[in-house]
Amino acid sequence: MKKLKVIIFGSTGMVGKGVLYECIDSENVESVLLINRSRLGIENPKVKEVLHDDFTDFSSLQNELKGYDACYFSLGVSAAGMKEEKYRRITYGFTLAAASILRKLNENMTFIYVSGVGTDTSEKGRTMWARVKGKTENDIIKLGFKDAYMYRAGYIQPEKGIKSKTKLYNALYIFSKPLYPVLKILIPNQITTTTKLGQSMINITQKPYRKKIITNRDINIIASNNY
Repeated sequence: MKKLKVIIFGSTGMVGKGVLYECIDSENVESVLLINRSRLGIENPKVKEVLHDDFTDFSSLQNELKGYDACYFSLGVSAAGMKEEKYRRITYGFTLAAASILRKLNENMTFIYVSGVGTDTSEKGRTMWARVKGKTENDIIKLGFKDAYMYRAGYIQPEKGIKSKTKLYNALYIFSKPLYPVLKILIPNQITTTTKLGQSMINITQKPYRKKIITNRDINIIASNNY
């Protein structure tokens, strides 16, 4: 099976870092390109990091972005206290700017967008963040990638020393960690981990899945590669 060349957006965040760690550990991944605004500083022969300031325009990176099999896009912000215009500029604008140029440069690419539970693809609901993410999902699909998946992840337990950038979430993860083995038995379809999330992205790139909207239950199935 061909080894993958992948691009990760959002590797300084909890989800993106989890995906990066799994790509580094995977024998099925040949190389990883990180596009960040601040340096992550991972030293690994598989990994190349490129710093870029303007996430609305990636035209200056065209040569860097060619020749990749997949993009794992987990860049995002919380909508709490944010006006719709600013939230849309980041959530929709940054994502579509990256997806559009990648589609042009890599015709056989798989694009995975980390969305969220409750995303509204009707684009007409009352919840602002859900409408914006719904439009983002819809317009990614319209670009016509070889394959595209919308990861509507719910609760994700960080592993391998990964922490959330948000202090409140970090406290929640620390509190819930001892409960995770029990929760995994009681509600296995509602929780997943950063490890499984990363493994599932690698697997789904190499072996397409029947659904395009991916939930925690799907993430766990795909991570096991038993589908």
